Amino acid sequence: MKKMLCGLLFSGLSIAAWAADQPVAAPVVANYANIALASYEDSLHTAAQLRKAVESLLGSPSEKALLDAREAWLAARVPYMQTEAFRFGNPLVDEWEGKVNAWPLDEGLIDYVDASYGTESDANAFYALNIIANPQVRIGGQSVDASRIDKHLLAETLHELGGNEANVATGYHAIEFLLWGQDLNGTGAGAGNRPHTDFDVSHCTGGHCDRRAQYLRASVELLIDNLQEMVDNWKADGAARKHLEKQAGNQALGAMLTGLGSLSYGELAGERMKLGLMLNDPEEEHDCFSDNTHNSHYYDQIGMRNVYLGRYERVDGTLVQGPSLADLVKATDPGLDTEMRAKLDTTVQAMQALRERARDGEAYDQMIASGNTAGNAAVQAAIDALVDQTRSIERVVAALKADDVSIEGSDSLDKPEAVFQ
Repeated sequence: MKKMLCGLLFSGLSIAAWAADQPVAAPVVANYANIALASYEDSLHTAAQLRKAVESLLGSPSEKALLDAREAWLAARVPYMQTEAFRFGNPLVDEWEGKVNAWPLDEGLIDYVDASYGTESDANAFYALNIIANPQVRIGGQSVDASRIDKHLLAETLHELGGNEANVATGYHAIEFLLWGQDLNGTGAGAGNRPHTDFDVSHCTGGHCDRRAQYLRASVELLIDNLQEMVDNWKADGAARKHLEKQAGNQALGAMLTGLGSLSYGELAGERMKLGLMLNDPEEEHDCFSDNTHNSHYYDQIGMRNVYLGRYERVDGTLVQGPSLADLVKATDPGLDTEMRAKLDTTVQAMQALRERARDGEAYDQMIASGNTAGNAAVQAAIDALVDQTRSIERVVAALKADDVSIEGSDSLDKPEAVFQ
C-alpha cells in the first residue's frame, strides 16, 4: 500500500514516522529549495528591469523617468521580500543578506542631506562622509581615492565602513535613498522627494550629478551581481541547496522552521514593527524613503506562508509547488495544520489592513505616530498576529521533532524596558 502526497510516492512509512524520516523530509526540502531558487530568480529578473529603468533615467533625466525607476524599485521589492523566509536557518543566506537589504542606513555617508541631519555622530565617524561630493576622503587616517564610484568602492571600501552596520552603501535601501532622497516629513504625509535634476548633468541640482549617476548605476549593478550569486547558490549544485540537503531530515526541517519563527517573531514583529511603534519613530520603518513599508511587511508574511504551504507564485503567474511542511504537519496532527494555516491567513489579513490604510493615504510612518490611536492599533494587531503565529510555529517544531531550531527574539517583545535604557 502506498501513500500519495503531492504527486510523490512514499511507501512503508507510518504516519508517526513521517516527521523524523529522512526519505519523507527529502522531497519537502527539495521543494523548499526550488521555491528559494524561483524567488531569487524573480528577484534577479526584477532587478534587471530596475537596471533598465535606471539607465533610461540616467540617459535622459525627466520626472517620468524618475517615477518609472521608482516603480521598478517597488516592483523589485515584491519577490525579494518573499525570500526573507530563507534567512536565519540558512548560513549562506545570512552571511550574504547584509549586502542587499541592510537597514537602517546613515544616508549622509552617501549623499547630501538636510541640515537637520547634523554633521557628526558619536556612534559613527562616517555619519556625514558624503562620498558623492568628495572624490578624495580620509578613512582610518589614510587618503582614499574615490574619484571613480564603482562596484569595488561600494562593496569593498564603503559598505559597513569602520565595522559600523549603519554605513550601508549597497543594496535596495541605498538605491531607494538615491531614487527618493530623504523623507523629511517625519510622521506627516509624504515620502522622499528627490528631483530628477539630481541626475541631470546639464541642469544639475544637488551638485555632483555625474557622481550621483555613477553611484546609482554601480549600486544597481552590484545588486544584480549579488542576486546572481544567491540564484547560483540555490541551483541543483549550489552551495546553499547542498548544505541543506546534506543535513538529516530533522535538521533540514529545523532550518526551515528557524527561518519562519525568527522572521515572524524577532525580526518582523520585534525589530521592524514593535520597536518603531514603541518609539513612534519614522526612522524605524523599513522602506523609509519610499513609504513602501506596508508592502515590505506584507510580502514578508506572504513569503512565510509560501514556505509552510510549499507554494510560490512567480512574477509571471506560474506556480512552483510540491511537498510541504503543511503536508507533514497534516499527516502528524491535522488539527495543528488547520491551526497553522489559519494563523498565517490571519496575519496576511492584518498586513493587508495596513496596505489598505496606506492606499487610503496613511503611510506606515503615520500609522506608528504618537497619538494616532487607530493607526497604532492596526500595527499592533499585525504584531499580535505575528506573535500568535509564532506560537503555532513552535508547536509545529515539536510535532515534527525538528532539530536545532533557534527562534530569534527581540528586546522590544521580550524586554521592552531595555529599549528605553
